[in-house]
Amino acid sequence: MRRFHLLQAWAVLALGACAGASLAAPQIDGRQVRVPAADAQHFLAGQLPHRQDMLGGLAEVTVSRPELAIPPGTRMQLGLDVAVAMAGGAPVPMGRLELTSALRYDPAQRALFLEQPRIEDFRPSGGGQGLDEASRGLLNAWLVDYARKEPVYRIDPALAAMVGGLDVASAGVENGQLVLTFNQDIGAMAGAMAPAQAD
Repeated sequence: MRRFHLLQAWAVLALGACAGASLAAPQIDGRQVRVPAADAQHFLAGQLPHRQDMLGGLAEVTVSRPELAIPPGTRMQLGLDVAVAMAGGAPVPMGRLELTSALRYDPAQRALFLEQPRIEDFRPSGGGQGLDEASRGLLNAWLVDYARKEPVYRIDPALAAMVGGLDVASAGVENGQLVLTFNQDIGAMAGAMAPAQAD
């Protein structure tokens, strides 16, 4: 039964890679799965705008227009437009939030989440002097909640089926990609499960 599921997963991954879709298939390299930044950007664009109640429902924070980048180092960058609605009113644009973050992998949800995110910059809408103490407190509280609940990338179901029984040794960023490192060589596993080619 396990072999059947792995063959199914391999076949779906192979079809996805050959289908000419706009997104590249995740790359399997030894113990690692590598996801191009463009794929994570596409995933986030499909998740946003995202609205989140804060302060017991007294405020609602909306984030939109994600821009993900992976510079050299161990943290990804994420830019977001932020708007806040108070007491059921209409959202009012606050500005552009720039944050950096490491990554964590949740095996139950088969998804990557922000880990230890940090606000690096904030550009207020229409100019201004940045964040006041109350606004910074609101955004920091929002960021903690967002990082806990909202994925920045979810593993494709076919790939998740193939690696579902394996442990993730680490999750991070490297060379412009999101990188998951497993406790076994999944490249060899995928190769072993590939259907034999006819002569």
